[in-house]
Amino acid sequence: MMRIAIAGAGGFANILAGALSQTEHPLLVLSRNAHPGFEAAHGCQVSVVDYDNVENLRYNLMGIHLVISTISGTAQLNLIDAARRARVRCFVPSEFEGALSRRPTNTQDPLDRESSTARDWLQRLSSSSGHPMRFTVFSCGIFYERFAPGGLQAYQMGASHHIQLQGDYMIDVGNCTAEIPETNAQGHPVQIIMISVYDVARFVTAAVELGLDNWPREFRMRGAHLSTRRLAELCEQTRGVPFEIIWRPYDLLLSWQQYYEDNQNWERWRQMEHLIQTANGRYNYSEANLNNLVNFEPVGLGQWLAAIWGPII
Repeated sequence: MMRIAIAGAGGFANILAGALSQTEHPLLVLSRNAHPGFEAAHGCQVSVVDYDNVENLRYNLMGIHLVISTISGTAQLNLIDAARRARVRCFVPSEFEGALSRRPTNTQDPLDRESSTARDWLQRLSSSSGHPMRFTVFSCGIFYERFAPGGLQAYQMGASHHIQLQGDYMIDVGNCTAEIPETNAQGHPVQIIMISVYDVARFVTAAVELGLDNWPREFRMRGAHLSTRRLAELCEQTRGVPFEIIWRPYDLLLSWQQYYEDNQNWERWRQMEHLIQTANGRYNYSEANLNNLVNFEPVGLGQWLAAIWGPII
């Protein structure tokens, strides 16, 4: 049995707490504000913390074996420092997206949110000769819930990436419209990994049950692996009507982003950045090593779409 702390109390933290609360491991949620509903729903302890105060964080992390972060930026960097001081055994940074090998490395990443700084620091801490703190990244691709009614905002997620609203990313299933990256820089069809956020929570919980000693540097999971064209086809089949789709080859993505930059339309610039990084393979990988270690099947995209949307009547 290990003591687990979840940093943050947003939508994903709530879903993750719901899954982890089904195990025997005591669960602590670190939140900026009191959340009595969290305690009632999940039977866990909630500690109100100041993410600007490393000593306050260290105090709350004493005796914790595993920290799972759902926060980013300076708050996460302070959390890492506090975990180091509290001699936490293992840290999971807030990296629930594409595989590490698919992140931009040669230029500044607009979607980074200081995550590369956090990973670099965790890498150094894991090699410490004193009290090393291991870390593992959980990579999962694109959440199905980006395409849910209301988008990620309905799950209290996505704001830090500016993709929280329905239709902010690729497809507005409710209004049957889409703007989709069709090809990558080599002219090949764009491929993506996708999964429901609820299955991500199940995968993380299953990994906890495996024991920390068996964790690699990166766990990768998968609910669906398909092309963006197939994604659009599944959405059309679910709704039973053809969508109004703008297909963007790679060179036009770059041209439109430059246009929006010149006109200081930063909302549309960010949308193009998400499409460009999708085309660059940020959310695509072949091996899902965690899938092979669990005894459940994640929900498929077609099944999820049918359950969430269904046909237009």
